[in-house]
Amino acid sequence: MTLKIHIAEGAAPYEQVRAQISEQARSGVLPVGYKLPTVRGLAESLGLAANTVAKAYRALEADGVIETRGRNGTFVAAAGDAASREAATAAQAYAERARRLGLTESAALDAVRDALRAVYGG
Repeated sequence: MTLKIHIAEGAAPYEQVRAQISEQARSGVLPVGYKLPTVRGLAESLGLAANTVAKAYRALEADGVIETRGRNGTFVAAAGDAASREAATAAQAYAERARRLGLTESAALDAVRDALRAVYGG
């Protein structure tokens, strides 16, 4: 695992750690089951405070990218499965809400497309 923190960059160091680990897990550079360094170990190697790395790990765990197995350590989770399940749950909730609001299927899909374009810049 290779991480580079750019202090001069606008993103907070914890966000840089979070984004880089997330991208490496998503791309397969960090395979499912890969054991991550301890919070203290990674903080020391990056020259960051342990709380900064701990914040990144908490965010990654909340996103389903990593999982902590108690004293055994922290590992890359099967993020694709977790992300797909969470997206399906969110889509179901949106569909139900759109129907309650009286939107047609076409109007609901248009709203989703607009939101995706805004987020993905398309």
